[in-house]
Amino acid sequence: MKFRSKVDRFFISVISISLLLISIVYLIPLILIGRPSILNIIVVVSLYAFSAGIIIWTGFFQHYELCEDYLYIKGGPFRSRIFYGDLTRVRATRDISTGYRILSSRDALEIYYRTGLWGSVKISPREKELFLSELDKRCSHLFIQSPPRINSK
Repeated sequence: MKFRSKVDRFFISVISISLLLISIVYLIPLILIGRPSILNIIVVVSLYAFSAGIIIWTGFFQHYELCEDYLYIKGGPFRSRIFYGDLTRVRATRDISTGYRILSSRDALEIYYRTGLWGSVKISPREKELFLSELDKRCSHLFIQSPPRINSK
């Protein structure tokens, strides 16, 4: 079962600012050269297109797939395959500034596992409850830590 990543305004803003900054960085040399040659223009436009493509691909083309034996996480050129037997716990998180993360929303889940370099991965499935339900079916030993409740008084 495949789940798309949730995208929020914060990430759209971050990606937009990143694209604006790399646009400026690539345009400044062309402006300072004066009359750039066609070769200079082709090189700069190609580098810009490649850089912008990687940012957009990584930021907007993410999905999480629950396969028969493992959880497959893909975000642009980054991929992870985590076997269900290696998963230990899942918790809701809003801390998206640290660790290994393939997400595009602050409404995220942190999945802990025994193998790998990082020990956890942060993801943001669009249908979080359905994702957790399906993950629980495939991985019955998994501890799903519910988020703390906020008392509204």
